[in-house]
Amino acid sequence: MSTNDNQGKMSVNEAGQKGGQATSASHDKEFYQEIGSKGGQNSGGNFKNDPERAAEAGSKGGQNSGGNFKNDPERAAEAGSKGGQNSGGNFANDREKASEAGRKGGQNSHGGGRNS
Repeated sequence: MSTNDNQGKMSVNEAGQKGGQATSASHDKEFYQEIGSKGGQNSGGNFKNDPERAAEAGSKGGQNSGGNFKNDPERAAEAGSKGGQNSGGNFANDREKASEAGRKGGQNSHGGGRNS
């Protein structure tokens, strides 16, 4: 048992391990299966029986989402700009890629070009 210079005191981790070992020694497999089953049924996070609560939680989650730009147009513009720069469809810095895409588009147009 490590004392980490605390002169006989256990760390929180060590105390947790000791408690877990004692509990494990005093209970059998069925005990833990029963607890697990009850825990899942009584979980406060289970919205199966409360659709209103589920809708409220989902709404709050969307509002607090780091990807929600509704309240930060500057951040949205920055993200859009970065996305455009990193886009595989951005030909601003790759004339060869743009030319190749144009050729492929022409080949796939099935004769849909101008008749001028």
